[in-house]
Amino acid sequence: MGPGDRSDPRLTRWGGPASPWQRPAPFLPASCARGYDACHQQTGTGFLTIHTEPLKSVSDIERTTLMTFLPRRIATMLGGRRWRRLAPLAVLVVLCILITIANPNFIELRNLVRLANSAAVPLTLAMGLTFIILMGSIDLSVEGTLSVAAMVVVLLAANDSNGNDYGWWAVLAAIASGTIMGLISGLVQTMLRIPSFMATLGMWFIGLGLSVYMLGGSAIRLNDASIRDLALHRFLGLPLAVWVAIGAFALAAVIQYHTRLGRHILAIGGDEDVTKLSGVNVTRVRIAAFALAGFFFGIAGVLAAAQLGQSHAVIGDGRLFAAVTAVVVGGTALTGGEGGVVNTLIGVLIVTVLANGMILLGISPYIQQTVQGLMIIAAVALSLDRVRLKIVK
Repeated sequence: MGPGDRSDPRLTRWGGPASPWQRPAPFLPASCARGYDACHQQTGTGFLTIHTEPLKSVSDIERTTLMTFLPRRIATMLGGRRWRRLAPLAVLVVLCILITIANPNFIELRNLVRLANSAAVPLTLAMGLTFIILMGSIDLSVEGTLSVAAMVVVLLAANDSNGNDYGWWAVLAAIASGTIMGLISGLVQTMLRIPSFMATLGMWFIGLGLSVYMLGGSAIRLNDASIRDLALHRFLGLPLAVWVAIGAFALAAVIQYHTRLGRHILAIGGDEDVTKLSGVNVTRVRIAAFALAGFFFGIAGVLAAAQLGQSHAVIGDGRLFAAVTAVVVGGTALTGGEGGVVNTLIGVLIVTVLANGMILLGISPYIQQTVQGLMIIAAVALSLDRVRLKIVK
């Protein structure tokens, strides 16, 4: 390498050694170090063109840092984990206080019992849906699975359509049918590699079709008194359906916080690739999660049939929106890996209290639907971690 070779970073363009404050950046010609848009470096076969950007001044760097730091700091303050954990509970408390001020009848014992009874089915449905959303997936088969379970329990128990009278065996068959529906959804989603949105959407309509076919398009009355007691009989002042829903919540909490399946579901939602590299059978966990969700949907179907005293094809109409809203409002992120059944319990209470309060205040049903729609948009907006989430599709 000669003294006039400009590719030597130790020499200036006049051939002399560069002083420490004039020495260009290592491995680049002097022209590049001074901030030109492009420079040419001679090689053995020709010239290598290196494109560079002008070096930023100190003021530019400070301005760029300020522009990126402040929005990120604000997003962290408004969407931080601590805020997202406490916000649902704070909303529930404030909501109860405001409704009580507007109508003191809200805190009457009779209304509170009615409130708990109306939350039984949504809570049971939301327990199953929570496990699916924790994985970052979605289950749209809620209404179809609930319809099938309600149809099975009514047709196998004492009814006004046939001579069957299998008693509580009908309840077990209904729960088993819901579990099988969920199992099929999991198999379709994992084996055929179909997005959970489309796989469960198909199962939704399959369930509705089965119910319409088996029920003949009409409502069939449930005459089994022991099953009807789930809605009519009370224990410690609460209907048995409420205690069943509380038992479903306790079971879901044990599964999430104290079993390997619950930990694996949460891990898949956090980072599925890392979970797979850790040795977890992701396919098996996904299938088990969908079957578990179907199990809870089956219980909800039995409770719905007991409360209404009959079954018809559209018995689950509107249940999907209520369940998804409760899960998201409670703070479980749709992206997965954050939240849980405790959050969902708070979300169910928020949705139920809001609906009950609007009825007490005499708000039009159409306005109620508008409020629920705005609520789920706001809940999703607050549940997203914008610090980590760079792209939204």
